[in-house]
Amino acid sequence: MISFSFVCRKTCWVLSLWLNGYRSEVSFFIRNMSSSTSSVPMKKQTVPENEVQQVQLLNGVEDLYQGVVVEIKEYIDSSIFIPLLRASLSQWKQQGKRGVWIKLPIEFSHLVNPVVQEGFRYHHAEPDYLMLVNWLPYTPDTLPVNATHRVGIGAFIVNNNGEVLVVQEKSGGFKGTGLWKLPTGVVNEGEDICEAAIREVKEETGIEAEFVEILAFRQSHRSFFGKSDLFFICMLRPLSFDIQKQESEVEAAQWMPMEDYVNQPYNQKHQLFKLIAEICKTKSESNYVGFSAFPTTTASGKKTYLYFNSSDFSKL
Repeated sequence: MISFSFVCRKTCWVLSLWLNGYRSEVSFFIRNMSSSTSSVPMKKQTVPENEVQQVQLLNGVEDLYQGVVVEIKEYIDSSIFIPLLRASLSQWKQQGKRGVWIKLPIEFSHLVNPVVQEGFRYHHAEPDYLMLVNWLPYTPDTLPVNATHRVGIGAFIVNNNGEVLVVQEKSGGFKGTGLWKLPTGVVNEGEDICEAAIREVKEETGIEAEFVEILAFRQSHRSFFGKSDLFFICMLRPLSFDIQKQESEVEAAQWMPMEDYVNQPYNQKHQLFKLIAEICKTKSESNYVGFSAFPTTTASGKKTYLYFNSSDFSKL
C-alpha cells in the first residue's frame, strides 16, 4: 500500500514538472507510477522532509509596493493552475504580500473564470491581455485604479495674414452644425502633448507645424466610457500653408479670418467655445503667455516635458 504522504509528494513533483514545461516527463511518470511504486514496500519509502517545501510555486515578480506580478506565458490547464495559485496565495499571505496581479494574454482566456472564482477582479484590459488583481490583507484596498483620463488636443494656428486654420468634421457631435473648429484629436499612448498636436494638424489638414505653447486646458468628467477627459489648447506655428484635408474625417478645411472664427453663432451660444475663441484671439493680439514645453530627463533616463511659463526663465 502506498502512503498518503508519498502520493502527495509525488503529485507536487508532477505539478512542478508540468509548470516547467516537462510535459513528456509527466506523462511518462503517470504511465509508470503504478508499477514503479507498488514494487516498493511502504516501510522503505524515504523522502527528505523538505521535499514538499522545495516544490516550485507560481513564478511571480515582486513590485515596489509589496505586491507580486504573475505573467502567464505558456498554456496551462486550469485544473493544474488553480491548485498552484491557491498554494502561492497562501505563501504570499504569510510573506506579508499585498496586491497580487495576474496578467493573462488573450489566448489564455480559459483561466479568467477560475481566477475570478479565487477572489480576483478585473483591473484593466488591453487588446492583447487582461489584468486581474487580488488584495490579500484584511485592510482597506489601496491598489491604484485603472487610468482615469483620456487626453485630447486642439491646435490653434495662425498664418501670416492673421487667419486661423479651421476644419469641419464629417462625423461626430459637430456634424451638420456648420461649426468651423480648431483641428482636434486624441493623444496616443506614449505620445507627448506637443507631438500629438503636430501630428493631428498634419493628419487633418496636411499643414506642417511646430509647437509653440499650451494656451489653456479644461477637464471634464464622465466623457469617454465613463472616464474623465483633459483637453489642451495648443498654439503651433505653421511651416507650410497649402491645405490637403483628410478625406476620411474632415469635410472641409480653410484659413479663416480671426473675427469670423470668433463670431460664429455656435461659439457665441456655447460658453466653453466662446472662451477658447477669445483666448486664441487674445493670444494673437497681445502678450498673453502660455506654457512652453521644456524637455527634461528623469532619474531613470526617460525623456519627458515640463510645461510652464518660461518667459521669466531666460537663463534656462
